[in-house]
Amino acid sequence: MAKGISPHELVLVVDFGAQYAQLIARRVREANVYSEIVPHSMPVEEMLAREPKAIILSGGPQSVYAEGAPRVESGLFEAGVPAFGICYGFQAMAQTLGGEVRRTGLREFGRTPVTVSEPGTLLAGIPEDLNVWMSHGDAVHAPPAGFAVLAASDGAPVAAFENLDRRLAGVQWHPEVLHSQAGQAVLEHFLYEIAGCKGDWTTTNVVDEQVELIRQQVGDKQVLCALSGGVDSAVAAALVHKAIGDQLTCVYVDHGLQRAGESEQIEKDFVAATGIRLEAVDVEEQFLSALAGVTDPEQKRKIVGREFIRTFEATARKVDAERHIEFLVQGTLYPDVVESGGGAGAANIKSHHNVGGLPDDLQFRLIEPLRTLFKDEVRELGVALGLPEAMVYRHPFPGPGLSIRIIGEVTRERLDILRAADLIARTELTAAGLDRDIWQFPVVLLADVRSVGVQGDGRTYGHPVVLRPVTSEDAMTADWARLPYEVLERISTRITNEVDEINRVTVDITSKPPGTIEWE
Repeated sequence: MAKGISPHELVLVVDFGAQYAQLIARRVREANVYSEIVPHSMPVEEMLAREPKAIILSGGPQSVYAEGAPRVESGLFEAGVPAFGICYGFQAMAQTLGGEVRRTGLREFGRTPVTVSEPGTLLAGIPEDLNVWMSHGDAVHAPPAGFAVLAASDGAPVAAFENLDRRLAGVQWHPEVLHSQAGQAVLEHFLYEIAGCKGDWTTTNVVDEQVELIRQQVGDKQVLCALSGGVDSAVAAALVHKAIGDQLTCVYVDHGLQRAGESEQIEKDFVAATGIRLEAVDVEEQFLSALAGVTDPEQKRKIVGREFIRTFEATARKVDAERHIEFLVQGTLYPDVVESGGGAGAANIKSHHNVGGLPDDLQFRLIEPLRTLFKDEVRELGVALGLPEAMVYRHPFPGPGLSIRIIGEVTRERLDILRAADLIARTELTAAGLDRDIWQFPVVLLADVRSVGVQGDGRTYGHPVVLRPVTSEDAMTADWARLPYEVLERISTRITNEVDEINRVTVDITSKPPGTIEWE
């Protein structure tokens, strides 16, 4: 955990295996209160040792009275720390404190009407008839002694309760989900009115605190950062540069698999905006010859990874020989930390976020200035640091680049065809003002498919491309984006008119699951 965050109020989100634990933490932060996720297996003394301002118990897939179901120790509610239960956490709180939880026979999943009988503090100023997001088969039938019942639904006789003397409250529904009406208001009532949070955490604080931390950590030593062109590495680099200036050297491996304009964006716009010292290495030939003849996607990924490490290692040695590097910057984000089981700040990060595979004699200490942040917070930080908007709001892009968006062998000619089509799709999306509504917009070239078409008076045998616009909050699940027909029409017309080798444009309307976002 970055020590620089400690002056702020901390809310712990206890994860009972919830689909939505990260979402709860993000909603708390949107209320300007710093939050972190901890596993339900963490002993209560350990939680309390972190001096949280409040504790939120998340939902979870199990039944509170099932054998082996996670329990909540009563010590949690006797420590005087305000607590808020959501779904499973609400039932666990009720059960631990002597309330009654049982199977109702009426399960509620998805949008559910709830009636507020007594608003109290938690539901003050909220409509009496609410539409909320439920996901439960059990329900609280009787509240613990001293708790006021605030709301009910058909399947949950006690759908919300509070005990203001003990600063405990909870709801059966999921206020963190956007489908829940007044969800953010409910959370903020708990945080501000019941728990007494001040709400003093902002991304501007993060900049100041991280700059101070990085200076302390680095002193007068030299630092290296691998830039990918993505928002995470760019913001991490800009933050470190703000702290230590020319002690930082960035390395950009230009493998020739980027989209149109992206290398220029890094080598010119990013450097102009930050003044960062950049080593750009042009290795397009090396990557293309390594990929020649390869059609298997897994093989492509391995080759790109291997060649990247080779290039980065050689450049790192060169820079190290000139300036003896001691630290390596990584754009690790909070979801990576949580998903790798290190919610309480362990350094067990997913391998795809590491510049993994560096040899033993190139041992750098890590600087991870974004490891407490979610993606949307990183973007805010990028704007605050003055980075170009096109970089800050760039859609996520895979490490192997366009190599896995060409179905078939990767050649320079095919890359150029795909770049041209991709640029048209991105340009039209931006012109329609839809950039930020779309999570990702892969354009896939079916290079091994020849499709018959007609242009002018002649037949053509060109390639089809697939447009894959998706919406998502976290890439774990995704839905196909319902782009307006006129936008799709403009993209299709321009691609088939302007890119000679393409004569057919299709749209992928598969959600994830079952389909992944990328095709390979």
